[in-house]
Amino acid sequence: MSNTYADLELSLHRRDEAGYAVEFRFTQAGDDADNRLSGNDQLRVAFDFEKFRELIYLPEEYSQALTNSLFGDPALAAAFLQARANAQKDGVPLRLRLFMGTSAPELHSLRWECLLDPQDKTPLTTNENIYFSRYLASTNWRPVRLRPKGDLRALVLVANPSDLLENKLAPVDIAAETNRAQTGLEGLQVVSLPNETERASLAVLTTHLRESNPDVLYIVAHGYIANGQPFLCLEDDNGKLARVRGEALVTQLKELPERPRLAVLVSCQSAGKGVGEALSALAPRLAEIGIPAVLAMQDNISIDTADKFISAFFHEIQRDGQIDRAVVVARGAVRSAPDYWVPTLFTRLKSGRLWYIPGVGVDGKEFGKFPAVVRNIRKMRTTPILGPGLIEPLFGSLREVARRWADQFQYPMSPHERESLPQVAQFLSISQDPLFPFDELEEYLRTYIRATHKDDLTPDLLNGTPPLDKLIEAVGARRREQNPLEPHRVLASLDLPVYITANPDSLLEAALAAAGKQPQSVICPWNEEIDPPDVTPPDPAHPLVYHFFGRWNQPESMVLTEDQYFAFLIGATRNTDIIPERVREALTNAGLLFLGFQTDEWAFRVLFQTILAQPGSSLRSNYAQVAAQVVPEDERLMAPQRALKYLEKYFSKGADIEIYWGSPQELLGALTRQIQGR
Repeated sequence: MSNTYADLELSLHRRDEAGYAVEFRFTQAGDDADNRLSGNDQLRVAFDFEKFRELIYLPEEYSQALTNSLFGDPALAAAFLQARANAQKDGVPLRLRLFMGTSAPELHSLRWECLLDPQDKTPLTTNENIYFSRYLASTNWRPVRLRPKGDLRALVLVANPSDLLENKLAPVDIAAETNRAQTGLEGLQVVSLPNETERASLAVLTTHLRESNPDVLYIVAHGYIANGQPFLCLEDDNGKLARVRGEALVTQLKELPERPRLAVLVSCQSAGKGVGEALSALAPRLAEIGIPAVLAMQDNISIDTADKFISAFFHEIQRDGQIDRAVVVARGAVRSAPDYWVPTLFTRLKSGRLWYIPGVGVDGKEFGKFPAVVRNIRKMRTTPILGPGLIEPLFGSLREVARRWADQFQYPMSPHERESLPQVAQFLSISQDPLFPFDELEEYLRTYIRATHKDDLTPDLLNGTPPLDKLIEAVGARRREQNPLEPHRVLASLDLPVYITANPDSLLEAALAAAGKQPQSVICPWNEEIDPPDVTPPDPAHPLVYHFFGRWNQPESMVLTEDQYFAFLIGATRNTDIIPERVREALTNAGLLFLGFQTDEWAFRVLFQTILAQPGSSLRSNYAQVAAQVVPEDERLMAPQRALKYLEKYFSKGADIEIYWGSPQELLGALTRQIQGR
């Protein structure tokens, strides 16, 4: 995860009928500042599309003409060469992202992978020191989260209809293509189609996409463009040729709750014809609906070139999960082939990563405080603090809830606020009534849990209106039974006296009871409607679970809206006595273990400031402080690597908290192995 590359983004936008404006943004390795070319608004380029059509079968002349068109402005050529020189000076690659704005979709019809270096005229996109990709914006708001490599799943479909020869198409070697994919995807959980009972059809593909939620979708099939529309040659129920419109596949993927992170389309012309409206082709459409990385073919490609390229690509991606680096290395492996430029990478990922390594920080150093954390746990000097990330696997992302509400109730404020549940809930509390957000959230979660986890629920819970806690506890019990490393199960086994939670559920209490303990549940009395609690001195057999932001079974205790978070923060920082002495001690004279938080969430920010405001906070410096932090969704960030550095500084500045990069389950799993001496 170290920042081992320099970053250059060239953005092209339609300026007028005569040409395009160019924006130049460069970030040097290890630098926090963007460098922009002075006089940006004067940089202009023009492309003679008719000339490129005439040169389509003259690759050398085409490459030279495209290079002259892009780097025709001496200032832009000089800026590019300077950026490359700075990267070379630092001994790092240059990540080059070419962004075509929505005002200039016609630019995708150009063969950008044929670009030459403006100085030495060698192919630019086969240079292993330059990571080239076409960068696309997406209209899809749904985030795509990184996962560790060991958790990744892949779905492979190889279509070989029995009547390909009759349709003047070459047969596809299913065994060879499947073997290449499975070899390249070694380490991932792979499902391959067709199999003994299923065809390589759109219906079967759709079923597996929904059931397995693959991170990688790999399709090998013939493809073509007719009347401006992309088609894939899949199979019907009888194994015959089924000409599937690309739009049908796009629709199926768009409707998925979770979409693949990488789609690989080994299909002739799956990325366009190289001429005409290439945005009508399949790959850009998949990128537009939210698949963050699509690798496809922009024209006919020979079997030999496809074989060498794909083999090299998957071999390289196994090294570090860096998609754009793997593409340029694979293109270099076929640089002598006349169709080396055909494979095309469309991405909206600024970091280019497919997966991450749990525990490894921005500087590439592994998390090293396990001995201290384990000792503090054994001596009961650790306080776990539970956040929303621990319950989202049960009922989905709270960002998704906010987006649904924003659409349903026509949230009128800034677009970036549409993912903030407290801000959207605040709007509903005013436009409807104060209890409306709570009632709406309770109803939504009850419906979601019943639909998503119906196999885990008894008939009495599937009908009527049982308390939300009962539904959540039933699903939680099933998850603990199925997974020894389920976070609440692991936490309940640690024999600690105090647990802090920002969540309104009773999952932890249920897990502690299942572990033979007698937990006491206490709610922070942040408003006058909540009675001050009587707290019995806790111990590992009778642990205290302290709910900062309320419980489902007490609506008046819930902290949900913007105003409620402000009211809580003011009350808890001005009057620290509302927090019981034993809880204050657990927050100040112990090592804190943050699990399931994102730093931009209201729950974390308010809770973190409340903790820092407690008297005696300096005592925490005696203990190792740890936060499990999932790698941020990089399509939401301007500069992912700099964002990671910022987060590390944020945690360390006020509280000396060290980040374990990974999910709560990964951190608790690693801790469990450490405690068990493995």
